Amino acid sequence: MSEQTGPGAPAPPPRRRRLWPWVLLMILVLLALGAGAVSAVLAREVSAEGSRTVHIRYDVTGAAEDVTLTYSTWKGEELSTGRLTLRSLPWTGELDTKGFMSGGSFVVSLGKSGGNVACSVTVDDGTRRTARASGAFATAACNGY
Repeated sequence: MSEQTGPGAPAPPPRRRRLWPWVLLMILVLLALGAGAVSAVLAREVSAEGSRTVHIRYDVTGAAEDVTLTYSTWKGEELSTGRLTLRSLPWTGELDTKGFMSGGSFVVSLGKSGGNVACSVTVDDGTRRTARASGAFATAACNGY
């Protein structure tokens, strides 16, 4: 069979357009719009968490004469650390902090004279960490609040 060319020849069938590139483009556009909406919600949540004030209470009880407290707490974007030596118990400390990373660490260490201690950290939302230690150079750590 020979192909006819020229003015009287039948026209070739129209070229079929592919649909899959358009479907793929629409899926990508929808995914981009969805990701934008999710990131806007996350940005609002992070901003609200960063401006919320958190009240933290530290407590140490027990029977010991040589106790060292070491603590670190996020205040805004900075890590605040401190150290305090106590000669008698009980002891209580409180602070308010603001910022997305509001947790910290609270460590109670006994000296060479030993004794026994219990530490607790209470955060205004009810989160509480407790630990106990006894003996010479023992350590109680209330972390991750």
